[in-house]
Amino acid sequence: MLTSGRYVIVGAPEGRVSLDIINRNSVPSFITKDTSIIREILAPRNSCIAMQSLAEATLAPGARTDAHYHPITEEIYYILKGQGMMRIENEEREVGVGDGVAIPPGSRHKIVNTGDEDLVSLCCCAPAYEHEDTVMCTPLV
Repeated sequence: MLTSGRYVIVGAPEGRVSLDIINRNSVPSFITKDTSIIREILAPRNSCIAMQSLAEATLAPGARTDAHYHPITEEIYYILKGQGMMRIENEEREVGVGDGVAIPPGSRHKIVNTGDEDLVSLCCCAPAYEHEDTVMCTPLV
């Protein structure tokens, strides 16, 4: 049985969800505090997920996120398209398709799109992304 994108176990206790599917195209985009364009695919706000979130982030050519950190949340960026320069604290590296980036809680970071096409990545946050856990900071060089 399909209910609002969720498959419910027939005969299971009331409200139990067995499979929660949210299509990326069905969620609106928004701009986060760090200025990236985000589509929150799975999160506590729209699914049965309670402890993490998965979003698609897009940066146009030449765009960058503002330097920030998350006191509580750890993040993973997984690059799907494009290329960029990732900076975490005093370390900077080029990133491209297929790269995963681990961002520990409390680490100042930013990413710059250095290519000529959109830089698209998946962002996993645990616990789930919240604006209140994003602290803007002085620019990283």
